[in-house]
Amino acid sequence: MYFSKMHGLGNDFMVIESIKQDFILTKSIIENLSNRNTGVGFDQLLLIEKSNNFKFDFHYRIFNANGNEVEQCGNGARCVGLFLFLKGLINKRKIMLSTNKKNISIKFMSDNNIQVNMNEPSFKLEEISISKKIVLNNFSVKLINKNLKCSLVSIGNPHCVIKVESINNAPVKKIGELLEKNSIFPQGINVGFMKVINKNHIQLRVYERDVGETQSCGSGACAAVAVGIAKNLLCDNVKVDLLGGNLIIKWKGFNYPLYMIGTACHIYDGYIYI
Repeated sequence: MYFSKMHGLGNDFMVIESIKQDFILTKSIIENLSNRNTGVGFDQLLLIEKSNNFKFDFHYRIFNANGNEVEQCGNGARCVGLFLFLKGLINKRKIMLSTNKKNISIKFMSDNNIQVNMNEPSFKLEEISISKKIVLNNFSVKLINKNLKCSLVSIGNPHCVIKVESINNAPVKKIGELLEKNSIFPQGINVGFMKVINKNHIQLRVYERDVGETQSCGSGACAAVAVGIAKNLLCDNVKVDLLGGNLIIKWKGFNYPLYMIGTACHIYDGYIYI
């Protein structure tokens, strides 16, 4: 099986196309491939398939390191766009991808950045998959014995955003683990810790479900900015500082799509027997 190793701001991926090659991937195979000591090593595996809909160029699937399939990956979308271009599978500047939940478009910018239309964020609880009835107050809820205030939003995948005073001292692992598999979130949750610098600038760390803290999370950056704009903490053009670099997130507000702009990097190509 031929693959590419890629990353978006340190959020690393194994990217595979099943258009010209045939193989079978199981949960255990993906988990073995993700092992950084005995496999390829990655945060997510990205699988590119033929689309059954003529409106889309390809179908795009995402698997976390433990083999679980998830709905969305913003950094991964930029890497998929670059992969398709480098492998000669596409020769246009705008790509339409279908996913298991929301469809996205990718645009190559003149400055080598890649823009992804992540669609409109959703604050509807049914989009986040919550097992209990919760009352939202200004897009926020209180969890863990009502001591922890956070905001919930879906960017095609579920996110919990917590505003913090210090990004360095944020209890990312402790709170991330408590919320990730909390019974209130039957499908798990991604947890973002956001410090607002000013209306156009935030710092962010993200604990991704099934993975742990990563160097960067594209959908997490989108979620944090969406929450900040919905709560009038941020403007419509925000720089997001993550551990692995920065992204630009643009959102005009409700009834408009949200855009993520950033880089993607190809590390190497390889093949492996499975």
